[in-house]
Amino acid sequence: MAWIVGGLLLLVAASLWTTQPVFFVRKAADAGPAPDPARLERRVRTLVQDYFPRDGGHPQVMARAALWIAGELRHAGAAVLEQPFDTAGDRYANVVASFGPPTKDVVVVGAHYDAAGEMPGADDNASGVAGLLEVADLLSGVSLTRRVELVAFANEEAPYFATPGMGSEVYARSLDESRRTVRGMICLEMLGCFSDEPGIQKLPFAVLHLFYPSKGDFVAVVGSLGRPGIVRRVKRAMMAASDLPVYSIDAPRWVHGVDLSDHSTFWRRGDPAVMITDTAFYRNPLYHTAHDTPDTLDYERMAKVVAGTRRAVLALAR
Repeated sequence: MAWIVGGLLLLVAASLWTTQPVFFVRKAADAGPAPDPARLERRVRTLVQDYFPRDGGHPQVMARAALWIAGELRHAGAAVLEQPFDTAGDRYANVVASFGPPTKDVVVVGAHYDAAGEMPGADDNASGVAGLLEVADLLSGVSLTRRVELVAFANEEAPYFATPGMGSEVYARSLDESRRTVRGMICLEMLGCFSDEPGIQKLPFAVLHLFYPSKGDFVAVVGSLGRPGIVRRVKRAMMAASDLPVYSIDAPRWVHGVDLSDHSTFWRRGDPAVMITDTAFYRNPLYHTAHDTPDTLDYERMAKVVAGTRRAVLALAR
């Protein structure tokens, strides 16, 4: 009997550590300015239709996309600079937008603007870039006590993932060169796929179905095992911002998918970082296909993800 009780207690402890439950969250009385679903859709369509194909094999298209992103960020009132770099004989650029005073510790929000090969890449990751631009609009005029940098990263996709030519790696090295530290990093990776169909939500292990929904009607905050604090702060802030369900997972990097975006660059550095995501290929059957198009996304629920992201950024910047 003792070993059964011990096993149950171990299972409960493991589930609490993995899922990071947050209780008694009070909805924000002042949710701040509302994200615009129509603007999100317009920006997704612009990236997909006007900047195609935007992958590492087409640096000229990538350069034009970077210029458009920079213009949108300047229109939001940010101080914007392009961060050019060369890899494999071609030139690419991150786009960095800054809000707030030039503190040594910074809050970073990032989304990659390249697609996987000659694919439209609406969810992956025009949705993340549109979310990033919307966060910029919502930060316009906000008084901040710490620097917040919104970064559109180049070259997240293969063949540059986890190489020195990955845009987030280039940006992270620039932080070291300027002797700045990361207070918290939020990676926006696939924000637009939602479904109320039971069974559509897949998970890496069957046992996780005990703790997570079978419907794809939620957004996920993904963190590493060693940094539960940032997961809880981001999750709590997002839960207070809207009625969209927010789930989280703290998982080791060997779990397939948990480190497949730019937050992994910051995990390798030991920085507190999370990925906000619709769970990518665990939900979206159109992942990395020619059918990942703008008309497949849910912009109303995507706007709620952005509202939560804005609130999380302000919480980290305090």
